[in-house]
Amino acid sequence: MLFLIFFIAAIVVVISAIYLNRFGDVISKKSSLSGAVVGTFLIAGATSLPELTTSLTAVFIDNPDIAVGNMIGSNVFNLLILATVDIFYRKRRLFQRINHKENVPSAVIGLVFLTILIVSMLIPGTRSLFNIGLEMFLIVAIYIVAVKMMPSGEEEAEEVLEKDYSLRTGVIGFIIAAVIVFVFGSVLSISGDRLAQATGMDSSFVGSFLIAASTSLPELVAVLAAFRLANYNMAIGSILGSNLFNMQLLVVTDVLYRKGPIMASIGTSHIFTAILGVLMTLVIIYLLAKPRTSVQSQWRYAVPSLIITFLYFIITIAIY
Repeated sequence: MLFLIFFIAAIVVVISAIYLNRFGDVISKKSSLSGAVVGTFLIAGATSLPELTTSLTAVFIDNPDIAVGNMIGSNVFNLLILATVDIFYRKRRLFQRINHKENVPSAVIGLVFLTILIVSMLIPGTRSLFNIGLEMFLIVAIYIVAVKMMPSGEEEAEEVLEKDYSLRTGVIGFIIAAVIVFVFGSVLSISGDRLAQATGMDSSFVGSFLIAASTSLPELVAVLAAFRLANYNMAIGSILGSNLFNMQLLVVTDVLYRKGPIMASIGTSHIFTAILGVLMTLVIIYLLAKPRTSVQSQWRYAVPSLIITFLYFIITIAIY
């Protein structure tokens, strides 16, 4: 029964998050507000709301392992999405069609964030300020500096809406979808917690892989939509940007966890998930940094993405 509740909640969260993103896009296109402002905050918040809701619910039910695992696991699963799509569409050679200079900084910063989390988990007696881990202040500081220094070479993709919604419909639809995501995101965390207790599965595993995979599926839809538009920079940028934003949501989670630094309250298996993220990110950086070439075969081109996929499933099995 718990598996059924978890599965239904996951499906509802994914479908609602897709509509959340769609209605957020309507608002950004049809409101009198700045498109950049609405798009940056509203749509970014929309796509990340499932992760935030599930992690905050996990904090409320006092299961920090699910809260942290959801965020780190979502980042890892996002990279798996990128690798899987690259393998499936290997004829298009995704990493040979993008602006490498624009995407490398985001990948490097994501690598730095994961490294900071690994160090914080390895060092006993995590230092804190106002019950918030010092590593969280460092992550926020780096993020702010990075956003200011990153080139603003944004590409405006002319995405055709499947339906021409009015602004009023977009606002109402966004609010309804947000409420549904909030409710069923909470159900996802609570059922995941009960599932871990009933089956004996580690909460770290449930948060890092089961819940993280569920809340990251909207990113898959976003990447596929970018591919449909042949906007490959958007496909890469949406994943790398989502990973950076998730780390800021982890900071919010730590702020609301009042029993001390949240990184000091979790199991050691999260270290392996973070290390997996580091390894996968290093492969992504290699793909982004290497010079373009079109002479290699399709499968030879796909080897790095196959390595990412292999690493994900091997370490997942090892942790389980």
